Amino acid sequence: MLRIHDAVSRRLLGLLAIAATLVAVAGCGSSSTSSKPAAKANPNGKFTIGYDVYWLGNSWSVQLAEEFKAAAARDQGHIKDVVYTQSDNQVQKQISNIQSMIARKVDAIIMTPISPTASVPVIEQAKRAGIPVILVAAQSNTTDYASDVRADDVVFGRTGAQWLVDTLHGKGNIYALNGLAGYSTDTLRFKGAQEVFKKYPGIKIVANAHAAWDTAQAKTAVSNMLASHPNVDGVWSQGGAMTLGAIQAFKAAGHKLVPMSGENSNGLMKAWKQLIDQGDTSFDSIGVVNPTWVGAEALTQTLDVLEGKPVKKDDLVNPAPITAKTLDRYARPDLPDSFWVNTKLGDADVKKLFAR
Repeated sequence: MLRIHDAVSRRLLGLLAIAATLVAVAGCGSSSTSSKPAAKANPNGKFTIGYDVYWLGNSWSVQLAEEFKAAAARDQGHIKDVVYTQSDNQVQKQISNIQSMIARKVDAIIMTPISPTASVPVIEQAKRAGIPVILVAAQSNTTDYASDVRADDVVFGRTGAQWLVDTLHGKGNIYALNGLAGYSTDTLRFKGAQEVFKKYPGIKIVANAHAAWDTAQAKTAVSNMLASHPNVDGVWSQGGAMTLGAIQAFKAAGHKLVPMSGENSNGLMKAWKQLIDQGDTSFDSIGVVNPTWVGAEALTQTLDVLEGKPVKKDDLVNPAPITAKTLDRYARPDLPDSFWVNTKLGDADVKKLFAR
């Protein structure tokens, strides 16, 4: 994940401050057991939904919120109002924000748990108040949510790890780049990777760091790794922005590039395509996808819950990863690094959001 593109941040923060009337429904679905909740009594057929913006610390989280708003704008028949709060990656602030939504008696709450444990009491509180909670992009250590919409992060971690193992033919020293410690996303992705690596004793993780899904932090971390462990054959990264930072660190150190797993960030896509065009065969990658459009899918699930339709308790999505063969379909040289290429935003919305 990448540091917020300044223009994107200013635009989104302005929009969130408005807390305007928005409207709903889009998305796509996946797996798990379905249930049919009771419909929320609402004679007008319109609902007030609480949406907590958990963080705006990277462009992925910005685009997640934009996908939600775009989905809402496609249909003005279901939502009376959207109540926005912003938690700034602070656990206590998120708890307070959700409690405020409960006090306002919103019809449903959409949240990305900052802490899988600390979020449990407030989710249970909402359930006791008769307010369904829909989780998006992260998990909580409770079953009292109505639906959990996200990529399967264990599968995410496994996918990049298996690609790296296969590329290295089961042998080599590798670096591991993780995201933010404490997030379920970070924990589960590394869990999936370790499940793969444990099967291959020839693969050795010689250095491991948390780089917050951020290019600059990854560049610093990998620079330190190269100084301490220069004999490296590959990089497993659970974020595309971090992979981009790793590429930059290798180049700055004058070190030959190595295969690096990645994610579907446009910055990585562009750098990868440029290396291919330059004929650099030392580098290859894979763009594992954590789609920002889970924000739209969360809205779809929320409206289904409120209207008493069957919903997936665990709505897991894992789109096909981007490979060298499909790279040309996704790389967008006309857009900044901060764009996430597997999107359901229309091109006009994308260009407006990411205007240079």
